[in-house]
Amino acid sequence: MLAAAGCSSGNSGQGEGGGSASDSPSATASAGDNTYRGTLAPPESAGDAYTYDPALAPVGAQLVATVTEAASSTTVKLEATGLLPDRGYAVHAHVNPCGATGDAAGPHFQNRIDPAATPQQPSSDPTYANPQNEIWLDLRTNGQGAGSSIAEVPFTFTDRAPASIVVHEAMSTATAAGEAGSAGDRLACLNLPIQ
Repeated sequence: MLAAAGCSSGNSGQGEGGGSASDSPSATASAGDNTYRGTLAPPESAGDAYTYDPALAPVGAQLVATVTEAASSTTVKLEATGLLPDRGYAVHAHVNPCGATGDAAGPHFQNRIDPAATPQQPSSDPTYANPQNEIWLDLRTNGQGAGSSIAEVPFTFTDRAPASIVVHEAMSTATAAGEAGSAGDRLACLNLPIQ
């Protein structure tokens, strides 16, 4: 299972934004993959995907996350269509499901949880807020607003798993001490009902 504690982007194949206007989230997944998809809607009418800022995360944009666990690692792929063209988005796995506001998703999922972090002061220690301990999926869109990112982390989900993926306002995730993992306002959220 996933455990959320910070927002960031993929550490392998990070920020792929290429592709054509026909790019769309893929529905194919091999055995052992779990795929979660949603179309962004306002919180009052959202199903599995929420927009909190339609100007930056438009209603109707689609998010697809594929989670694949191996013996000692996990790969998460995020595909997006309908976002703003030619723009970066910082994206991370979070601990709670999406809700009426972006804050509902809680902190970033961390494999090793920062003991100094609190709800009022999320983890910004690069020892914990980094793409090997969190799931960072920063992406960059192409001219049609499509993009993808892949993160491979050196852990699997045991007694906890992330419950959502949050798209942030920043173009990429900060990595400096005291700022690590920070990515600005929460623009959108996709539920990850990992069992």
